[in-house]
Amino acid sequence: MRVLHVIARMNVGGTARYVSHLVSDVPGENLLAAGTVQGSEVEDPVVAELPVVRIAHLGRKIDPINDFKAYLELRKIVKEFNPDLIHSHTFKAGLIARALARRNKKVHTFHGHLFDDSSFSSLAKLFITTAERISARRTDFLISVGERVGVELRDKGVGRNKPWASIKPGVDALARHDKTSARTSLGLPEGLIVGWMARVTAVKNPQLFLEVVRALPEITFAMAGGGDLLDEIRTSAPGNLIILGWSDASLFWSAVDLAISTSDNEGMPIALIEAQLAGVPVIATNVGSNAEVISDGVTGIVTSKDVAKLVAAVRALATDEELRSSMSVAAAHRAEREFSLAAMIESHHKVYLGLSE
Repeated sequence: MRVLHVIARMNVGGTARYVSHLVSDVPGENLLAAGTVQGSEVEDPVVAELPVVRIAHLGRKIDPINDFKAYLELRKIVKEFNPDLIHSHTFKAGLIARALARRNKKVHTFHGHLFDDSSFSSLAKLFITTAERISARRTDFLISVGERVGVELRDKGVGRNKPWASIKPGVDALARHDKTSARTSLGLPEGLIVGWMARVTAVKNPQLFLEVVRALPEITFAMAGGGDLLDEIRTSAPGNLIILGWSDASLFWSAVDLAISTSDNEGMPIALIEAQLAGVPVIATNVGSNAEVISDGVTGIVTSKDVAKLVAAVRALATDEELRSSMSVAAAHRAEREFSLAAMIESHHKVYLGLSE
């Protein structure tokens, strides 16, 4: 099969790695059509290893003129590549790709949704929801990265009568490093360290993370990632927070003892899977499919976005070395079992073959 994957941008993160595996590993002839990163974002290095064609006017920001130009560019790419199937990823690319004529089968993957993203106004969210409902009608198959994400979309009236599948991300374990050498490379001190790794942007709620850090001055925290709020966070960071910026994930997860995620919205975050593969217990807000990534009380703690509860969770694990140790072993074993790359590839291949019959 000839499959064209379409995405607005391949910024550093789990979605880029998820898509890269589909392009490089699913049997058939695969091509990636991608826009460009914007602002403070950085493109994921995996793109350099993929067959990719650029959609020059496609980016995350809503821009009617450029979006129409991107539609025309994508239409030309489709005509030249002549795919059997167009597989779009994330909102903007899904909107443009599914606006094309229905000559090609169409699959769309929700790597999360935007309903809880505080960077969008109520009017913008209404537009997004309406657009998703209309686009779903023009889609042959819908995929969510996580069961809960799919349920929440259908509750909003998106694709209720369409075939769906929830396909977990397949994740390869990162290289492991000696903790002391990893900390030396990153400039981190000795002692217990709690790590936060994500895009430093509104949906990841770094401000909530800062509240947790301020409430626990006796604990050292490390923050890895970049984004539009990074300068603001640097300015207001307390003394027990070390801000690293973009960092090598294998070094970071080898260096820290606990992971924390304070997101307002998630799909099935690959960073937290990678943390667990490295034997790092995770504390996370109960949003998106986080509770499918973390086994509450076994591989970490899933809690609300309440500061006091997040603080209590961090303190509980930080002060109980035996519990951290048992969660570390359980996290690595569960992540290896649940997030198989082979299973992810096979599931997508079955979807594609089913649509070709």
